Amino acid sequence: MTIDQVTFIKGATSLRHMPEEAEPEFAFVGRSNVGKSSLINRLLERKNLARTSSTPGKTQEINFFRVNDAFHLVDLPGFGYAKVSKKQRAAWQKLIGSYLMHREQLVAVFQLVDARHEPTALDRELMMLMSESPAEHVVLLTKGDKLSGNQRGKSVARVRKTLADLGQEKPVILTSAQDGRGRGEILDWMDTLLTAS
Repeated sequence: MTIDQVTFIKGATSLRHMPEEAEPEFAFVGRSNVGKSSLINRLLERKNLARTSSTPGKTQEINFFRVNDAFHLVDLPGFGYAKVSKKQRAAWQKLIGSYLMHREQLVAVFQLVDARHEPTALDRELMMLMSESPAEHVVLLTKGDKLSGNQRGKSVARVRKTLADLGQEKPVILTSAQDGRGRGEILDWMDTLLTAS
């Protein structure tokens, strides 16, 4: 897949504010500061499309981008460590959960997990939630450029074991926003799922 055209559509703070178009949607979700915005920018080959920040919780809406007039890429708020009130955090997590469970246009969810660390309780919580979602679920390990070859293999194996312990077997792709690692595999998945949908 070649990315020719990307347009920001809107940011939504509730299900009723989301676009009504029937285009397939690919959502990207992960805990705060996992590198989601950087990876989306690399994937779409745009420098500042998804806003990046060293402050966790920069993305506070569900942001919709139309890609190639063929599908929507959806940037979900980072969850977990954002410096916001508990009430605001609970509202985000409720919104994310509702979107993952009930959005008819949702084809696949790409869950981002930091390759350098053991999956957190929040990462595992999202994996369990995704087992109930009708959408496909692919795990993306971020910041793969910061690991040695041996560490990369161990990181992938660690996440596969976490998924297996939860009774799941999902694709796991090692990525890097810095060197573009994994970009082709993600786009291949999107292509395959678009053809099937």
